[in-house]
Amino acid sequence: MKQDNRVLIGFEESDDAAVVRLDGDRYLVQTVDFFTPIVDDPYQFGQIAAANSLSDIYAMGGKPLFALNVVGFPIKELPKSMLTEILQGGADKADEAGITIVGGHSINDKEPKYGLVVTGEVKKKQFIRNDTAKEGDVLVLTKPLGIGIIATAIKKGKANKSLIDAAVEVMVTLNKSAADIMNSLEVHAATDITGYGLLGHLSEMCKGSNVSAEIHSSEIPFINGTTELAERGFIPGGSKQNFKTSENYTKFSESMSEIEKFILADAQTSGGLLVSLPKETASNYIENVSQHQFFSPIIIGKITEKGSTQILIN
Repeated sequence: MKQDNRVLIGFEESDDAAVVRLDGDRYLVQTVDFFTPIVDDPYQFGQIAAANSLSDIYAMGGKPLFALNVVGFPIKELPKSMLTEILQGGADKADEAGITIVGGHSINDKEPKYGLVVTGEVKKKQFIRNDTAKEGDVLVLTKPLGIGIIATAIKKGKANKSLIDAAVEVMVTLNKSAADIMNSLEVHAATDITGYGLLGHLSEMCKGSNVSAEIHSSEIPFINGTTELAERGFIPGGSKQNFKTSENYTKFSESMSEIEKFILADAQTSGGLLVSLPKETASNYIENVSQHQFFSPIIIGKITEKGSTQILIN
């Protein structure tokens, strides 16, 4: 494949979005994501899918500029009003992000699918990668975990309304404020927590940065009810695979239960940011982000010198 020296982040890296140099200190950031419904309400599904797609731009310190819809829908089997609600949910979330959905593409598909192609911009000095964490940094997580487990319970009709509402609130919350405040402080690296779970995305950060990480399991926030659902067996296949993979690079505390380990590997949808930043900056970051979202970010661990174990859970 011909090399393009304008491409800063492409296939070779494990970062959150593609980054291409435009001119001067301006970089173009672009990502695409779409998936099948994670909740029953079509409007909420549209909101969640849009927030999830926007997250990759925020994780890199970028500012979204515009988006395109990506839609699959069984137009002859389901009412058009359902599609309208999905698209309205996406449009409203894009509006909250300060951008417009300017077009897109749809196909007739047997199962609904929705997401966005998002184009954004980032200035060189605000460009944040996932492979530049530094020894001594603390790790801040901006949203609680548990979405994959709760979504599995929702699909099986075993999640109550309060639990669904709590999960939806996490998923529809944009990472915009967390990213904006990140841009105003000294931050060394960041990523968003999605399909690979906390451990998978932290592993990418450690591998790329040539460091290790130490995580305090007691500090990791879960959505209330997650543990109970996991104990009842509502663990998605993707999370089980994440956990199996994580055993290759993670040393778990002997006091941790299998359920706790699975939750740390749980595949998230529209999860929070994992931010690696100096300890003296973390309290300022947490305080400011807490003013803009219902759940407060929390320090869950630190970056350490590269050792024989990539991630140590204590």
